[in-house]
Amino acid sequence: MSIFEPFEDADDIGAIVGRLNDPDPEVRRCAIFELVETVAPDVPEHLVRALADDEAAVRRQAAEALADFQTPGVTRALVYALEDPDEEVVRAAADSLAEIKDADAGPVLLAAIDNPRAAVRAACLRALKGLRLPKALTPARAALADVDADVRLQAVGVIGYLKHPGALPHLIAAARDTHPAVRRAAVGALGFTRAQAAVRAVANALRDEDWQVRQAAAETLGRMPAPTEDGGLIAALDDDYWQVRQKALQSLGRLRSRSAVPAVAAVLTHAIANLRKEAAAALGEIADLRALPALHSALGDPDPDVHKTVRWAIGRIEATADA
Repeated sequence: MSIFEPFEDADDIGAIVGRLNDPDPEVRRCAIFELVETVAPDVPEHLVRALADDEAAVRRQAAEALADFQTPGVTRALVYALEDPDEEVVRAAADSLAEIKDADAGPVLLAAIDNPRAAVRAACLRALKGLRLPKALTPARAALADVDADVRLQAVGVIGYLKHPGALPHLIAAARDTHPAVRRAAVGALGFTRAQAAVRAVANALRDEDWQVRQAAAETLGRMPAPTEDGGLIAALDDDYWQVRQKALQSLGRLRSRSAVPAVAAVLTHAIANLRKEAAAALGEIADLRALPALHSALGDPDPDVHKTVRWAIGRIEATADA
């Protein structure tokens, strides 16, 4: 019988459960895969017991598998697994808790945020993010000062999900964190607000030393009505990384930045076809008649996707002008 077919025979299920006690840890780990495919109602019980296995790989597999179950006892078992000595098991338990989104786990997770192990603190915050508990805001703000970068990163995630205006100063400060992953997350999280202080913080991130932070900033500005920051996005069209230029083009299009038309039109001759396509799309979104000469010149582009987008942009601009 294939392990990808549901097991409904009690003898088959019994054999799988028996393999959870096999001396070989790889056999026990594979038995978890098989067990999850069954229709047996007591699967969660067996998976919870596997969280106490001597082998970390087996415990990790059990923690991952429990994400599919919301039965009584699963949340409690996963919370206990946050204290596992193996950090991979801790991360798997936290990910499963985040997926289950059981509000009953909230108080326990909040209490564990002060755990001396950084992996546990980060795991608790990651699990709390999906719960969106208002009570998590205060400890998450405090965690932004944690010595561990992953803890600070997960704290930004909690605050970003809550979207509380009072947390803006903390997110703005996190956009200047010493770790690029934290800065990148904070810049992305600031996209929920229209506050000018937040807009300026994101615009400043266009000059970050880390290109992925700059990419996040270029993307986030497209979600923030920030006409005064068009200059930063226009300057980003000359970034050393094409990924940053791509996001800047997309944001300039979303913002319908008329002042950006000459700079965006110049990208229609770029060597990278994807950037030429994004430039044409942005010009179509901006819908400024001044872009038509450059777009007509680009009709001979050899790339079919670019050619198609150029034609769409011309049609949209002409239709907008006739409206």
